[in-house]
Amino acid sequence: MDNADDSPNVPNVSGPGERSFVQRVRMDRAGRVVVPAGIRKALRIRDGQDLIISLDDKCIRLQTLDAALERVRGIARSKRERGGGLIDAFIAERRAEAEAG
Repeated sequence: MDNADDSPNVPNVSGPGERSFVQRVRMDRAGRVVVPAGIRKALRIRDGQDLIISLDDKCIRLQTLDAALERVRGIARSKRERGGGLIDAFIAERRAEAEAG
């Protein structure tokens, strides 16, 4: 497998105040990609640590489990702040059905 740390860096396209690290890597025949040491260090990724990989539009998102949980918590928090969320809507719908039926 080619060493990802030998690949040239790609221009950083992050905006002001955003933390970003962009580096070109290569996938081997088995589908493996080396996460560059700088990214592993910045995210405190340890050997053997589980990561979450997802397809986001046309981008691959690789994140730590802690980052994924924090993202979900943030989504739930914003839904609560906007007035209830999915659980409250589900309960209200069931109550309305029970009263009608």
